[in-house]
Amino acid sequence: MSQLKRDLRLGLIATAMAAVLVTAACGGTTRGSGQDAPAGDRSTGLANPDAPLTEGLDVAFLPKQVNNPYFTVADGGGKSAVEEFKGSYKEVGPSEASASSQVSYINTLSQQGTDVIVTSANDPNAICGALTSARQAGAKVVTFDSDTKPGCRDVFVNQASPEGIARNQVELISEQIGGRGRIAILSATPNATNQNAWIELMRQELAKPEFSGIELVTVAYGNDEDQKSFQETQGLLRSYPDLKGIVSPTTVGVAAAARYLSGSEYKGRVALTGLGTPNQMREFVKDGTVRSFALWKPADLGYLAAYAGAALASGRITGQEGETFEAGRLGEYTIEAGGVVVLGPPSVFDRDNIDQFDF
Repeated sequence: MSQLKRDLRLGLIATAMAAVLVTAACGGTTRGSGQDAPAGDRSTGLANPDAPLTEGLDVAFLPKQVNNPYFTVADGGGKSAVEEFKGSYKEVGPSEASASSQVSYINTLSQQGTDVIVTSANDPNAICGALTSARQAGAKVVTFDSDTKPGCRDVFVNQASPEGIARNQVELISEQIGGRGRIAILSATPNATNQNAWIELMRQELAKPEFSGIELVTVAYGNDEDQKSFQETQGLLRSYPDLKGIVSPTTVGVAAAARYLSGSEYKGRVALTGLGTPNQMREFVKDGTVRSFALWKPADLGYLAAYAGAALASGRITGQEGETFEAGRLGEYTIEAGGVVVLGPPSVFDRDNIDQFDF
């Protein structure tokens, strides 16, 4: 073969290889997806609602803290969903509600090539850098229960509307103290996105004429730790001996506060409500410490978050307002403004219905 022909042949091979590389770079599949599963593009708003759910997705749940009864139930719902769409599930996370600890777990998940990260943020800003890096590496990010800044994730699965939760909590405490008296709030961590949103909206509710007889004296923080929440409850009652009620919109806090009240002189004198699970609160409702409290079904929240992550990773949705997706047994959901999906209104539990629920 002449040198000219050899050079021409090599040139044609190089051109063909370059074309293949360009095609691969432009049309590659996402991690964990099959070649026929089109991935949605959030930047352009492209999605295929008819795309099949990709099998074999690696889905990791990163709660605020592991071994928290609330997240044990919520993440369990996520596990059920992942098993339904034939993915691979795992739960990782810190033993304390720490944003810095969450960052290290996110980085590890990103390095492991996780397809979907589902997390409840301990701080709206602190984990954003790690989540952004994970998304750039190909992971889809779903926040649930407690959000980050919207730009740090693809979708936020909210328990209920913040306004609905705040209204529910104020109405419950108002009913229990007869619409008059001083109250306090026992929250989780000072930077928890969901807690702060609810507290601000509760303040707005309390400013309405129908709640003019109620005074919010302070907000205490138990950091979603049982013993600290117990001690904060004790401190509230020492500082405000005329306190009529406590609202604790966190499952750890409301259970710890109930435990303190049940063994104190304040049982029956100080009303307590908040957000708790029936299994945590059953004994306190039955012994008269707590009249009623509220919560959505945490297992459904985790279940919905897992399906949102699968829809993202499979290209069914990109997180844009108006997109819809099927969430297994829960049916169809629509993404609202800001990439938010709302599970539904909270339920109220009391002596009459608490034994109907087991979570």
